Order: sequence, then structure tokens, then C-alpha cells
Amino acid sequence: MSLLIKRQIARRSILRGMLGGGALTVALPLFDCFLDDHGEALASGAPIPVRFGTWYWGMGHTPGYAVKERTSVGPVEFLEECKPLNAHRDYINYFGGFNTPLDGRSNYPHESGWIGSRSGAVPSRSGEIPAPTFDLLIADAVGGGTRFRNIDLTSMGNPRETYTARNTFSRAAAETSPVAFYARMFGPEFADPNKGDFKPDPRVMVRKSVLSGIQDESQQLIKSLGAVDQQRLDEYFTSIRQLEGQLALQLEKPPANDACRVPPAPPENAVERQAFAVEIDTVMATHKILTDILVMAVACNQTRVFNMVYNDNFSRVRRKGETYTHHVLTHEEQADPKLGYQPTAFWFNCKSMEACATFLESFKNVREGAGTLLDNMLMFANSETSFARIHSVDNIPVMTFGKAGGRIKTGLHVVGNGDPVTRVGFTCMRVMGMPIESWGVNSLRTTKPISEILV
Repeated sequence: MSLLIKRQIARRSILRGMLGGGALTVALPLFDCFLDDHGEALASGAPIPVRFGTWYWGMGHTPGYAVKERTSVGPVEFLEECKPLNAHRDYINYFGGFNTPLDGRSNYPHESGWIGSRSGAVPSRSGEIPAPTFDLLIADAVGGGTRFRNIDLTSMGNPRETYTARNTFSRAAAETSPVAFYARMFGPEFADPNKGDFKPDPRVMVRKSVLSGIQDESQQLIKSLGAVDQQRLDEYFTSIRQLEGQLALQLEKPPANDACRVPPAPPENAVERQAFAVEIDTVMATHKILTDILVMAVACNQTRVFNMVYNDNFSRVRRKGETYTHHVLTHEEQADPKLGYQPTAFWFNCKSMEACATFLESFKNVREGAGTLLDNMLMFANSETSFARIHSVDNIPVMTFGKAGGRIKTGLHVVGNGDPVTRVGFTCMRVMGMPIESWGVNSLRTTKPISEILV
């Protein structure tokens, strides 16, 4: 098979192949060469797997009112703002006193903190994500064997509000609709592991064959592209190969799984909206519905890696009938002289921790093996700032949830003493079995896992 490519590739170019004597086509991703110069145009006996997830909330904590300060490692003690987390303290580790050194670069408000802690590198300009977020590195290592290598969700109604990316130009799009997410997880392509009448779907067989039919042309195409587009095409074909693997799994009957119970479908009128500022009741309701679906998707082995966003890094949530968003309040609201903090901003922070507790409760309520689903999870939770009013990126609140199948100790407050925050992500990768010796660049580079929590 041969392919003639002109010097200029048309925006609507496709790859063509043959399958059973018939033609097939696969569309191409958006390459730089399509744009202008400005880029504007278990029951099987196998061990229960440890799953990995992230949970994100914006605007950090209210200093002095969230977690009791410590000077050395010891039990974590939650204060008023984090009071809902007390019920789950035995599953939580809190990491305080870890910093995000910028190495002379600017602190881009509400960006530098989460990018540094999740990618191991700080941006040199606003919007830049200089390295892959570590959840995707974990997904590459452990995400096989499931329908979805990783899943991204946001409660904010905007699919761009997610904090996982391969690079600046390859940021994940999140699920926002509970109804659409349920259909994706438990629709016609879902194979119930506890049903005995499994039959492969012939449509899945055809789709897998179609994806395999373009391999010859892809080698010809890649020779005609520049270095950046070659990298982008490689990522594109990697995703196709991942999809082929997912489709292959759908042709096999999944092993029986006592923890898997198909949840009821969300109501058709489940909150689904996208707006600049979202009412907090809407956000919390969406978060709860998405969480309930996600929990069963994990229990049913649809994925082993996920990312959940409660509120975005600019926290555009607001109270019903009010104009000021959470973010605006962190800068404009005056501190109460008696309380010592901004009362309404504090209230929003408390709601974030209330949602966090609900998230943990949902995983803890599912029995799996001798314990719960939360026993077999490792989750990384963080914000982008320690104190939103001044955009501080040192001492950013970071937590882990779950016992990782017994691989870590929990209930601890670990004191970083100014060490780079990347030590937490590095430790997560090591706990998930990745054989890495270091992670991060410049002052964020680390070779030291957090031994205090390792078993």
C-alpha cells in the first residue's frame, strides 16, 4: 500500500486502509501544519489491584483553621475547616511544609502551584504545562487491562477544568455530564462480570479491525511531518493502540466481581450546565452524582486511574443569588476582626472539605475483598495555593487517601521542612510500582520517597 503526500497536507486529510475488501478511513488530529503561524486556526484468584486517583479543589485552606500545625511527623489533627474529614482520618495522610520552588520564574496565580506539584516542573509562562502530570505516567504503567486507561471528571460544567495533561497542547477534556458519564461506563458496551450470558458484540469486533487497518499508511504519513507534528502523531497513534486494547477486552468475558454492582442511572434532569460562575449547590450535587458513578466504574474494573475536580483553580462557584465568586471573595472580603479570617471565603473552603468527605465516604461504603474499595485505593489530593489571598505556592495542602492495598501507613501528618512538594507525587509513583529513581526538574527534582508512610 502506498500513499502520495503533497508538500502541504490538507486540513481534512484522513488515513485510508482496507478491511475485508472494503475501504476504511480514520481522521487525523489537529497538526501544527494545519494552523497559521500563531496556532489560532477477582474472583479469578488474582490479587485485588490498587487503583490510583486524584482529587482537586481550588483556593487551598484558611491558614490556622484547617489542620493543626506540627513540627515533626505524628497523627493528623483536623481543625474546624476540615472537620468533615475526621470521620476518615484513618485513611488520610496530610503533607505540610512542602514547598514549590520557582527557580526565579514568576508565580502565575492559581497555575504554578498545581502544575509544579503534578508535573514536577513550574511553567515559564501562563498556561504552560512543561511536563506530563504524574497521574498519566501512572496510567501508562497500570492502566492497561481496563476499558479506560484513565477517566477525567469535573463538577464545574466545563470540560477544560481538569488538571491532567501530557503537555501544554495535550490537556485532557473532562466528563461533565452525569448522564453521559453513566452511558459511557454502563451503557450497551459494558459487560457485567456477574452475568453468565456473555456474548461479544460484533460491532466491537469491527471497530477493532478498523483501527488496525491504517498501520501501513501511518508509517508513510509520519515521514512527511515536522518534529512537533511527529510527536503529536505518535501520541495520537498511542491513543489508538490503547483503544484497540480496550476493545480487545470487550471481546472477553470479564471475571466475576462481587464488588461490582451496576448503579441506577442518574435522572435525565441531572444538573448539566456550563457557566462562568456556578452555584455551589449545583457543583456539590454534580460532584456527588459523578462520584457515585465513578465508584462503581472503579469497582467494576472499567478503569484503574481517574481524576476528579471538585472546583476549579479560580473557584468560580458562588452562592445562589449572589454575584461574588469564591475566588473574588478570597481577595475582596475583609477578615472578621473577631474570627481572624474571611468568613464567607472560609465557608466555601468548608464546603470543599465537606465534598471531599462525601467523596471518601462513597469509596469506603463499597465492600471489596476483606476490606473496602478505599482500602485498595491510593488517591492524591491537592490545591494550587496554601493561602488564596496572596497566591502562596509554599506549604500547599496535599493529602493522600486510601491504604493502597496495605502498602502505606495512614492517619499521619508528615512535615516537609521545606522539601519540594514533588516528593509526594514521587512517593505515589513508587507505591504504584513504578521503577523510577527520580522525578522533577531543577529544584523540584527529588530522589527521596516519603519513608514515613511506607510499609
